[in-house]
Amino acid sequence: MFKKLKGVERRFLELEKLLSSPEIVSDRNAFQKFSKEHAELDSIVTVFRDYEQTLSDLEDSQELLKDGDPEIKELAKDEIDALTDKKTSLKDKLKKLLLPRDPNDGKNIIIEIRAGTGGEEAGLFAGDLFRMYNRYSENRNWKVEIMTHHGTGVGGFKEVIAMIKGKGAFSRFKFESGTHRVQRVPTTEAQGRIHTSAVTVAVLPEAEDVELQIDPRELKVDVFRATGPGGQSVNTTDSAVRITHLPTNLVVTCQDEKSQLKNKNKAMKVLRARLLDSMVREQNKQRSQERKNQIGTGDRSGRIRTYNFPQGRVTDHRVGLTLYKLEDILQGNIDEIIDELITFYQTRALQNAESVEAKTA
Repeated sequence: MFKKLKGVERRFLELEKLLSSPEIVSDRNAFQKFSKEHAELDSIVTVFRDYEQTLSDLEDSQELLKDGDPEIKELAKDEIDALTDKKTSLKDKLKKLLLPRDPNDGKNIIIEIRAGTGGEEAGLFAGDLFRMYNRYSENRNWKVEIMTHHGTGVGGFKEVIAMIKGKGAFSRFKFESGTHRVQRVPTTEAQGRIHTSAVTVAVLPEAEDVELQIDPRELKVDVFRATGPGGQSVNTTDSAVRITHLPTNLVVTCQDEKSQLKNKNKAMKVLRARLLDSMVREQNKQRSQERKNQIGTGDRSGRIRTYNFPQGRVTDHRVGLTLYKLEDILQGNIDEIIDELITFYQTRALQNAESVEAKTA
């Protein structure tokens, strides 16, 4: 690990020289590229230097134990205890910082929320989840843009797809993918029985043009008249757009905008994100279990979380976390859950990395 850290520090120093070079400063693309790499390595180098200083201080304190003065020896013992704890903490932090980074962590996301089993109640809860994520994004000053949505008659959503733009959005949202279960008494239930409904959430990193080239000849684009409530042009012009990716048969429809061009652009963003997600999942199938764990993707297929209204309880089944603050969570205060999930997957990745290291030692 320390050999790797020394290599990181050397690269960090190289980047500092490059960023002060007139040739690089005048080359905008090169400067941005090296600045990004420098920023990514900065946190690792800062912690590593703190760790090295701690080792040096620890060595000095151990030398003081040889002093004949009892008071100095006692002070040295206290200092050694504190520095040993700090050394352990910094070492653990460095291990986490050296884990392979998910290349998508810094990206914007496209989030797709769909009502599952439960009829109208599932649609209402889909709306609750969308508002929860919307408030969380607002608290972080991230921009939320609805790409397309299909409402229900009672104020919920059959489906809502939105883009969330903000630095690190994917790193915070990526473990939300999966089935979210709700247990509550529906407003339409006269006898007051508790119903269980489900909503599925998919979180996709926004695909950049350089990552995914789509041949226009592989696309079938249909236009039609939008349906549902809207402005004056709804039902009067062919503004809605349906795009079919012929090789995969993926279909994306967008009709929220009055402009056909805007609907097409939104639909293409969703299509790109879905194709990239499909590509990444296919690659993951071909990788070893250790590599998949290091990436730390959440399991989308099963139930991941339950929201129990009668008990005011939210339980995340992957980490066994239960919080009795349901209303607070639905207001967008979900950092406690997200932080717990990140710690869980980081710990699992560390265990796998240490296991691989032990086998190769």
